[in-house]
Amino acid sequence: MYNGSSSGGWWRSIPPVTKNLIIINLIVWLAEILVPHFSNTLVDRLGLHMFGSSLFNPAQLFTYMFMHDPHSPAHILFNMFSLWMFGRILEQVWGAKRFLMFYLVCGVGAALVQEGVWELTWKSEYIDGIARLNGLTSEHMRAIVDAGIQSGDAKWIDAIASFKSMMVTIGASGAIYGILLGFAFTFPDMPLYLFFIPVPIKAKYMVIGYGVIEFFLGVSGSMSTVAHFAHLGGMLFGIFILLYWKKKGMLHRY
Repeated sequence: MYNGSSSGGWWRSIPPVTKNLIIINLIVWLAEILVPHFSNTLVDRLGLHMFGSSLFNPAQLFTYMFMHDPHSPAHILFNMFSLWMFGRILEQVWGAKRFLMFYLVCGVGAALVQEGVWELTWKSEYIDGIARLNGLTSEHMRAIVDAGIQSGDAKWIDAIASFKSMMVTIGASGAIYGILLGFAFTFPDMPLYLFFIPVPIKAKYMVIGYGVIEFFLGVSGSMSTVAHFAHLGGMLFGIFILLYWKKKGMLHRY
């Protein structure tokens, strides 16, 4: 929406929380691009690592959502475009404090879900990977690894620790998926247009479609570099807040 008469009117029209979130994300992303070695340090310190990793810090549940892949402009562009498109409207409806709280809760919730998925799947992923490298079945490799862990073999303990330290997630996508859900929940019948599809789709159906796609991609393991369950985690935590607000009659007002 452009209501200003000057070239900067569209920027000034963005409410403060949405605007500052976009600025912070862009500043961090540019720092990652301009100082590559600094980028690696940022990922190690601020990216979300697995609970069992020596690199994990509780603050990462919050900080990871302000980082994006410096090698993938599409990553941050999609997130910041979605934040601008839908976040500014929700901030105007909910107010700055409620909007910021919703955004952060969805982001932290996404991180917690990702941690849970890692805890449930890391061992299978590790064993399947090294089984293929050694030409063994997963069952045979699992027996070898379990025996090594039980005996306290430093080789296996160090290898597993190294594997866990490589598990890291960055990006605002979990919070953004919460924002998409929040918009569809607040304006369910708002018509939206997707690229290359000339027919309007109601917001509620678009978000349901996103959720279904993310679930099946996560279960199937497709696009394994994308944290699909974290996206769903942002939506999961978001729906709890939205249902509470709806019950209290707070969904469409400050």
